[in-house]
Amino acid sequence: MTRDIHTLMDSQDGVGLAEKVRQKDVSPTELVTAVIDRLEAVNPQLNALAEPLYEQAQKAAREDVDMRQPFCGVPTFVKDLFSPLNGARMASGSFALGEARAEIDAEAVARLRRAGCLFVGTSTSPEFGTSYTTESSRFGATRNPWNPERSVGGSSGGAAALVAARVVPFAHGNDGGGSLRVPASCCGIFGLKPTRGRMPSGPMVGEGWGGMGTPHAMTLSVRDSAALLDATSGADLEAPYAAPEQRDSFLNAVERSPGTLRIAVVESMAPWESGAEAREAVKITASLCESLGHRVESVSLPVNLPEFIHNTFSIIAPNTQNFINTLGEMRGSPVKDSELEPRTRVMLREKGHLDATTYIAAIEYMHALGRTVAGFMRDYDLILTPTLTRKPPIIGELDAFDDTLSLEDIIHQFHSYSPYTAIFNATGQPAMSVPLYWTQDSLPIGSHFAARFGDESTLLSLAAQLEQARPWANKRPPVNAMTSSH
Repeated sequence: MTRDIHTLMDSQDGVGLAEKVRQKDVSPTELVTAVIDRLEAVNPQLNALAEPLYEQAQKAAREDVDMRQPFCGVPTFVKDLFSPLNGARMASGSFALGEARAEIDAEAVARLRRAGCLFVGTSTSPEFGTSYTTESSRFGATRNPWNPERSVGGSSGGAAALVAARVVPFAHGNDGGGSLRVPASCCGIFGLKPTRGRMPSGPMVGEGWGGMGTPHAMTLSVRDSAALLDATSGADLEAPYAAPEQRDSFLNAVERSPGTLRIAVVESMAPWESGAEAREAVKITASLCESLGHRVESVSLPVNLPEFIHNTFSIIAPNTQNFINTLGEMRGSPVKDSELEPRTRVMLREKGHLDATTYIAAIEYMHALGRTVAGFMRDYDLILTPTLTRKPPIIGELDAFDDTLSLEDIIHQFHSYSPYTAIFNATGQPAMSVPLYWTQDSLPIGSHFAARFGDESTLLSLAAQLEQARPWANKRPPVNAMTSSH
């Protein structure tokens, strides 16, 4: 592999690489080989790979690339969580799934494939995606390229690490409570959670976690996120609901000015207050927005956080229990407690077997919250919060669980760290983490924006404006494929 191809990958996002393939400046096979080289150079320090799929990617690079595809020949990774990839192992971060392999693609994965993406492997996730750090008994801890002693966030942590370390320009992920935006914050990259119903969840899932979950991607550039949304969005066959129709391409939104926006700023929320560095990140971002002509106002959100989080677990825990029950039926033997991690056992013990009326009450709570926040946003185009209350914690700090702990302990551990992100999974609004702040010890903290239901375009327009005003692609973590692979 020549240095020139690595130099090309250092300088191009996914849209740019696809254009180089169309111009025959580089072949898909060369890109796959380069990505494998880059992965092998940094993964021993990161532990972000769940399973390599090198042969399949090389075969697809030789046989399956159509130059009309928007991401023709661009290598990437699929997150190992509720996202079947034909032929790949489906572990979802757990020993409980053994060596089960998918026989189909999830619709979101199929659309990535039809868009020209080549799948070099699957990326790590915590068990069943219910953690804000990517640490599992099955795969161990995935480590942060900015400091390998620190967490990458969760649950799309493997994807975030691979993008931040410049192995690939983007990687698939999903988000049920912040799982794209939290790792984006921890790793200094861009993470967008689309509107509920914007992306397909089928064919195996009707609605993830009562409608709170959605797939999309971790990206370095804003335009890759927009182009991927153009290529993959839209309800799949017989989806339970769909997002409002998009009248223009998301890529066009990146290329136009957002105009003058009214931005509601929330620096902190009781009882889980933001630390000094997270507050500073929001203040700097708010000042940047003001300098770009936007109107900024400090507000309080109409959300009771403890009540909201308890209702969230009243949805997540029964959904997780149902998944485990289904898994037991499929394999012909019930899943044993010993196959599950302490965090999962505690959650299922306290809320896995709720009665139907309690579950329905939690769903109705979320619908009412969505209406409340929608009413609040009549006066604002966007809400700005910290993505997280502090910088990425040390490995092991967030995952220090055992069976003696209560669900209340888990809630405090996780949601004192990430109190903001899950709100917008519940309301269904699109939200993004933008990398605009680094601490004195060179750790990123993202700035978190949410828009009205169905309005990804405003988020993407602002993100592109912020990216131009305060570029982040030139900020490279110490562990990166740009130097290690040359």
